[in-house]
Amino acid sequence: MTPFGERLRQLRAARGISQKQMARDLEISNAYLSALEHGRRGVPTRSLLIQICTYFNIIWDEAEELERLAGLSDPKVTVETGGLDPRATRLANLVAQRIATLDGPTLDRLLAILDVARPDGQTGRGRAGERPADPAD
Repeated sequence: MTPFGERLRQLRAARGISQKQMARDLEISNAYLSALEHGRRGVPTRSLLIQICTYFNIIWDEAEELERLAGLSDPKVTVETGGLDPRATRLANLVAQRIATLDGPTLDRLLAILDVARPDGQTGRGRAGERPADPAD
């Protein structure tokens, strides 16, 4: 399940809405909605995201969070490392080779490290104030 799919399922459950009912209300197939929730389809369109936000009466921060999760939920990722540091290519290949075998705690540690290493070069706290694990450990 993708981060977007997990959040979508939480929203449905909190409101007591079945997948079948939501699909009918949004005028999409139940199979498509199921595939979105389980990560068997790519990122939903912006139009569908707006429909979902309207459907659940989601505004501002929660809508932005849902859109952010959708962006992080593409089950087929391509990483272009041409022109980057060779270590970036090595990292991308190692992740691709080993992602299916990583356990929960290892995934959490890697996410914490990457959450702190922000794209703007700044450093800061990870998710919910967590500090990343020391890679030397």
